Amino acid sequence: MRFSSRIVWGLKPNRLSQAVEAKRRAGVRILDLTESNPTAAGLQYPAGLLASLADPRALLYEPDPAGLQAAREQVSAYYHSRGVPVPPNKTLLTASTSESYSFLFKLLCDPGDEVLVPRPSYPLFEFLAALESVAIRSYPLVYDGEWSIDFERLKARLTPKTRAIVVVNPNNPTGSFLKRNELETLADLCGKHELALISDEVFSDYGFSPDDRRIETLAGVEEAPVFCLSGLSKVSALPQMKLGWLVANRSEAVERLEWIADTYLSVSTPVQYALRSLLAVRVPLQEQIRARLAANLRLLKASLLPELNVLNVEGGWYAVMQVPRVRSEEDWALLLLERADVLVQPGYFYDFETEAFLVVSLLTPERVFQDGMARLAETVREALV
Repeated sequence: MRFSSRIVWGLKPNRLSQAVEAKRRAGVRILDLTESNPTAAGLQYPAGLLASLADPRALLYEPDPAGLQAAREQVSAYYHSRGVPVPPNKTLLTASTSESYSFLFKLLCDPGDEVLVPRPSYPLFEFLAALESVAIRSYPLVYDGEWSIDFERLKARLTPKTRAIVVVNPNNPTGSFLKRNELETLADLCGKHELALISDEVFSDYGFSPDDRRIETLAGVEEAPVFCLSGLSKVSALPQMKLGWLVANRSEAVERLEWIADTYLSVSTPVQYALRSLLAVRVPLQEQIRARLAANLRLLKASLLPELNVLNVEGGWYAVMQVPRVRSEEDWALLLLERADVLVQPGYFYDFETEAFLVVSLLTPERVFQDGMARLAETVREALV
């Protein structure tokens, strides 16, 4: 049987995945410091939350390609609560942020066109783009006490086939926000080269200390064609509800996106009618999450050896540790798993340019995080003797 060349990924599990599976088959309790699923992280969800899915209006199917007007008004209200006016007619609902990307690649690119994405960053871009026959080119983020865009190298990656620049704001896993001077440069580049600017803002509610330089959302920016992506997965810690959204600042883009969405009509009617309630629960859930993130970040910084360095993190759910280059990232991760039953992610999962970095999730339940970090520190200490 012949398959599409768009699906060319290796199907063999990597060494770390194989080691994790072997441990679990053996009944070993792994201290998982990579937990990023909020529904598995011990959060307390409000009682009666699911009642909002029983709205009798959901029994009537009246699809709107962009999403029901009432639901789009709730997305608009969410941005208004953050001090950003976003009219409902500039929003479009999707089943997820991944689907939002697929819609945008269809909207902006022909087969063989290119999109620039940050490095390090979310490891799914390559797969999403390949499914749309779009090529990914990376531009680097550089670290000098804080993360920033290397604009000289970004400009060098531009080609006649480039159609968009993606920013992840804050970045996953570096936790770095886009700064005002960076936005000015990006908007200028997009204007000169007729490019779109795609801003993935799923973690933008989770900033740590305030910073006047920070851009928390590009919604409301008009200097370039901008598309902002977010959804319930992180905003309300409800990934299973499968509702995301796009905010576009160009009406002609929304019109074309509606044509794409009309082909799929993927957004569930019950979740759209429940959106008011599902967005309301973000307040208590985000309070829990912020407290968890702050506590685990303090513990992380307090528990590490002098040989380990926690890179500056401004927001999001992750933290990056720099470890001695006496072995590869994968070997460090395997050592921690084999000797201490502690699971972390090696930096190459996120396409770090250099070694050696390990990534942990600050959303991990605090007791697991505390025990895991204690084992991690002890294992690293012994390995460096």
